[in-house]
Amino acid sequence: MMKLIHNLWSRFRELILYGLIGGFCAALDFGVYTMLGLWIPYLWANVLSVHCGIFTSFFLNRSLNFKVKDKAPLRFTIFYLVGLSGLALSEGLIWLLASQFAWNPILAKLLTVFVVALYQFLLNKFITFKKSNNG
Repeated sequence: MMKLIHNLWSRFRELILYGLIGGFCAALDFGVYTMLGLWIPYLWANVLSVHCGIFTSFFLNRSLNFKVKDKAPLRFTIFYLVGLSGLALSEGLIWLLASQFAWNPILAKLLTVFVVALYQFLLNKFITFKKSNNG
């Protein structure tokens, strides 16, 4: 019974911490996007801001949340590819909403943050930070 409670708490803690880190990185992404969007086209601003979020998120999740420190180059590569796929999804959604449906690009970005966050959580939880059999 204690092991079950410990496992449930561990998963809940991981989810909460992932959400907090994700919220921080999404805020960083959104802030950089908003500031850069004043000077450069919004799709370029999105590329740069997403990269800020990807790098920050990897290091925070690796060290504070999942605490999986083996195979760092491989895990970063996978995390980065997941991030790039999220960037592609984000770019497509922003383009669709802003240019095809005439949404404000900032509102379009805000919506995509939630869609992309869920998508990336699932991939990172079950692929990037999956615990190795040997530790």
